[in-house]
Order: sequence, then structure tokens, then C-alpha cells
Amino acid sequence: MALSQALQQKLLQKLSPQQIQLMKLLQIPTANLEERIKEELEENPALEVTEEGFEENNYEEGKDEFTNAEGEEYEKDGSADEYDNIDISDYVREGDDDIADYKLRDDNYPDSDENKTLPFKVETSFHDLLLDQLGMLNLDEKNFKVAEQIVGSIDDDGYLRREISSIVDDLAFRQNITSSEEEILDIIRQIQQFDPPGICARNLKECLLLQLKRQLIDGRDVALATQVLEKYFEEFTKKHYEKIQRGLGLNDDQLKEVINTIIKLNPKPGGNVGGINKAESYIVPDFFIFNNSGKLELTLNAKNAPDLRISEGYREMLKEYDKGTKKDKRQKEAVLFIKQKIDSAKWFIDMIKQRQHTLLSTMEAIMNYQRQFFLSGDETNLKPMILKDIAEITGLDISTVSRVANSKFVQTEFGTYRLKFFFSESLSTDTGEEVSTREVKKILSDLIEAEDKRKPLSDERLTELLQEKGYNIARRTVAKYREQLNIPVARLRKEL
Repeated sequence: MALSQALQQKLLQKLSPQQIQLMKLLQIPTANLEERIKEELEENPALEVTEEGFEENNYEEGKDEFTNAEGEEYEKDGSADEYDNIDISDYVREGDDDIADYKLRDDNYPDSDENKTLPFKVETSFHDLLLDQLGMLNLDEKNFKVAEQIVGSIDDDGYLRREISSIVDDLAFRQNITSSEEEILDIIRQIQQFDPPGICARNLKECLLLQLKRQLIDGRDVALATQVLEKYFEEFTKKHYEKIQRGLGLNDDQLKEVINTIIKLNPKPGGNVGGINKAESYIVPDFFIFNNSGKLELTLNAKNAPDLRISEGYREMLKEYDKGTKKDKRQKEAVLFIKQKIDSAKWFIDMIKQRQHTLLSTMEAIMNYQRQFFLSGDETNLKPMILKDIAEITGLDISTVSRVANSKFVQTEFGTYRLKFFFSESLSTDTGEEVSTREVKKILSDLIEAEDKRKPLSDERLTELLQEKGYNIARRTVAKYREQLNIPVARLRKEL
């Protein structure tokens, strides 16, 4: 086969480095924005934080945010032609400090949290608590290191899920400590006496039994509960109470007391200790929506976005190089380096500004689309809304709207919500009207909450009740929504 050469034209579409940077910034929530800005400040000496007042930025609407004053894309090839084409006046304009204007302060609230210090919660972590209790054990140096290895292998919820043989291997290969499985088990039994009760268990059954053994009150119910867990644990988890009654000869009152004793135990003993309690984790909202006499007001949380500007020192260096008459190679390299750093700083300031603008425009579209919910707080007022709807309103790409909605929160007078909370598919009613699936889930949740727990509603009965309310819905759809709400089947919801 003969070799040949040919000319070919090809049309490609690529994202510029600046557009990629903007996409990454859009995904960052407000809580992590300050850390990203600090990283940029450390990497780029031409970027600095200003403590001065606010000035209007000369950003022109409709101009590409990724271009310079001449409308050309920034390049960083470091060539001699680039040096010859540098216009120093673009970087040393008098009276232009390039102070960022993206913080979007509200003049109606001039003193809003500018000088306030946010409180930080200081607490002892779960593993620190366990390590502190190790000091109360009478262990030699070798066994103390073994105990530290075991504590380090305990998960955040308090369980030891690593195999004993694997812990023996870890000690041998990583710490050069020879131990046996019997020695490991003996130390595990000692750690299981730590607080909180149930710690260092290998499974749920062992966790609950450890807690029952620490119960010092009234032996009858505790003894029966222990028998239930030891002999009928599977039946208990599946709520086959009849088998338990027949096996232990219990009447209804005795069974109820035993069940009450067990359900008071903690299935995750480490879940509420120290800094790992996910239920108490702090959420920093990215947006605030206020209801001002029926008029919704949207503000952006810019607390973690400090004012940025181009370093005046770098401008002065360019001035000095421009005044010099000797243009040697080292000077050219220095000027190119300064130009690149200033350009990079301008890009980053523009990216932050564009990020804030995109966030605001997207959240404003969501607020106007779901206006009735933000006024009433009633989930049944949520309208069906998908990413495409907001993309069409804002003129943004669907992927951009998805990045904005990801990991972002909005604070309202009814609570703080994820932006993804407001997106849902539609479902038709018997009148042909489209309603949000969120509304159907809310009604489904209300029906289950109001049911008789001794005779919980089956999926078939829930389907019939929803259809009576006018929702065209199938049983498998009801089952899917129930699972999405983390609600178990009727048999597991049954109570005595």
C-alpha cells in the first residue's frame, strides 16, 4: 500500500482552559470557595486581597469574559513576538485597581456580618474518645500498639468490620508486631467495655447484645430480650413475632415489653459521638430568599469570597521595565512572567465574577418558577421542573445548570433546601393536569404517617387511595416512591 500525503480540514469544538476553570468553580459550594481562593492566592503572587472599599468594575456586558481588552484570547507561549506585542498601558492604567465587584453587597444591609466572627464548634472526635480510654487498660507496650491498631480499624458508626486475620497481617507487615488471633480477640473484648456501649462489635447482633449486658436494671425483660436476639434474631429483624411468641411462650404484653427494650438500644453506637454526627453537620447556604411582604428577595452568600485585585507591586514592576532602555533577554523573560501572572489573576477574578452571575441567574429562575412554594412553604405547591426548563429560561446549557444545582443550598423562612429538591418529574392526574412527583410523594408520606400501625397500608391499598385522590399512578410506581422515601414495606412497619 503506497504512502501519500493529503490536506484535510476538520471542525473541532474545544473548551478553553478558562472555561474549564469556570465549570470547576461552578461546582464548588460557598463553604469551600474560600479554600479555593486561598489556593489561587498562594500560586499567583500577582493576585491579592484588598481591604479597600468598593469600586465599579469596567466589565462590559456582551464581551467575552475570556478575552483581553483587544478582544484576543490570552496566550502564554512566552515567545519573543509576544514580548514585542505587549502594550504596557493595558497593565498599568491609572486609577484602575481591578478591584473585584462580585461580592454583590446589598446597600440596604450595610453592616451585615462584615465584622462578625463565625463561631466554630470544638469537640473531641469519636476515635480520640476511644484512644483516651485506652489509657485505662493495663497493657504492655506491644498490646497497647495492638489496641491502637484495633481502635483505628473501627468505623465511624462504632463497628469493627475488618477481619481478625487482616488485623494480624496489618500488625505484622506495617508495625512488625507478631500477634495471634486469640490475643486480638482478648483485646477486642476489653475495648468492648468502653463507652459508648456496643462499641467494637462485629455485627448488629453483637452490638445489641453488648448493650443489653450493660443493662443493670430489672433482669426479666433484659434476659428475655437477650434470648430473642441470641435465638430469634432473624425472626426479630423480619418482624415474625408469632414465631418468637411460640418459641419462648410469651404473651402479647411480654412480647411488647421485650420489643420496647430492644428498640431503645442504639444500632450505631458511634454515630452520635464527636465530630462524625452527620445529622448535626453544618450547612452553609449559598443563597438566601426573603419574603418581603409578598415580594421575594434573592441574595447570594458572598461571605467566603473576599475582594480580589491585581497586585499594585506587579504593575509597578512593569512600569519600571517599560522605563528602562536596555532590553536584554532576562528583562524580556521577566516581563513575560509578570504578564502571564497578571493575565492569570484577571482570568481568576473574571471567573469568580462569572460564577456569581451564573449562580444568581440560575437561582432567580428557580425562585420565579417555584414562586408559590417560596411564598407558602407547602411542598404540594411545587411545580414539575427539570433541568431543561431552567436552561431554557436562563439561556445556559443543561450541564451548567446541573453544576449549579449540585451541592448548593438555599435558605428560606421555611428551612434550608438543596437546589436539587426543587427538581422533579411530572405526573398526570385524571383531569389531565400535570403535577410534580414531589407532591405525590408528600401525599404518600402523609398517608403512611396517618395509617394504623397495627394494620399498615399495603402498596395496593396506597395505590387505590392515591387514585381516589385523582392521581393516575401504578402500584410499581408507588413502591418506587416509597423506597425513595426510605419507607419499608407494610409488614416491617407493623407495630404491636
